[in-house]
Amino acid sequence: MSVFRYPERHRVAVLVRHGLLPIELGIPHRLMGRSKTADDTLLYEVVTCTASAPAPGRVRTDADFTVNVDHGPEALEEADTVIVPAAHETDGAFTTGILEAPLSDALARIRPGARIASICTGAFVLAAAGLLDGRRATTHWASADHFRALYPRVRLEPDVLYVDEGDVLTSAGVASGIDLCLHMVRSDFGSEVANSVARRTVVPPQRSGGQAQFTVRPVPQSDIRTTGTARAWALDHLDRPLTLRDLAARESMSVRTFTRRFREETGLSPQRWLTQQRVERARHLLESSDMAIDRVAETAGFGSPSSLRSHFHSALGVSPAAYRRTFAVRT
Repeated sequence: MSVFRYPERHRVAVLVRHGLLPIELGIPHRLMGRSKTADDTLLYEVVTCTASAPAPGRVRTDADFTVNVDHGPEALEEADTVIVPAAHETDGAFTTGILEAPLSDALARIRPGARIASICTGAFVLAAAGLLDGRRATTHWASADHFRALYPRVRLEPDVLYVDEGDVLTSAGVASGIDLCLHMVRSDFGSEVANSVARRTVVPPQRSGGQAQFTVRPVPQSDIRTTGTARAWALDHLDRPLTLRDLAARESMSVRTFTRRFREETGLSPQRWLTQQRVERARHLLESSDMAIDRVAETAGFGSPSSLRSHFHSALGVSPAAYRRTFAVRT
């Protein structure tokens, strides 16, 4: 009997272990499980499973309650996406780099072509299974040195929010699981759906995977000026050829001071941040309008179609035209 009731939806299995962080279990259920089309059709079906069979039962969390899980590893055989959250009870993946047999056997049941993702130290499980060998990956910054020592064949990037390697994705600590799930929703169904989910959940619609896991001053001191005014102004003027001097002038700062403050507050250089905002503006226009590609390039601030294509392909791996064919809203 199938674990999933709605085969027409994208099927997501969340594989949990003892020591589960409840917040990480909730992320895919709340974000992906509530993703809808404009006519309120749900796009994903999300189920929770364990590596135990045939009766999974109760799973300990790192809080003062347990979670009753109805599904075992059979759910992995049908899933289009498998998500592995972190667990605070150490196992072989975290201590020796060798998976216990039940977990290893469960992962072997994932069907070919399925996408697998991890949240926080769930990356240790993917690495122990050999899924990250030779690939880029990330995990919680506090576990980065330990991860690197256990899994030297993985190209660890410890300072980013998430890494997308196509069929395998990894994310950093806890809240970056939100960024990862929104990224997968955006990749699967476009930014209109992802932005709608973000609005309902009251979280930022997009933090790039390349953004730093933490910044020097994530909450600016009240007596220190920030770069927020310049960023808001830039978003209203993306079609202009904005310079670093233009942005610094909005805050009455020197270019050097502005650049330092900007990186402290966003984890990005001003130019990289601008490029990300322009790509996101182009995505929105390609999805929601029939505006010609050259006009999209101009409105998003890329200046020319060739510049738009170059930046768009670098960020998303597809051309603007291909993206529009896949994600344009049909009325």
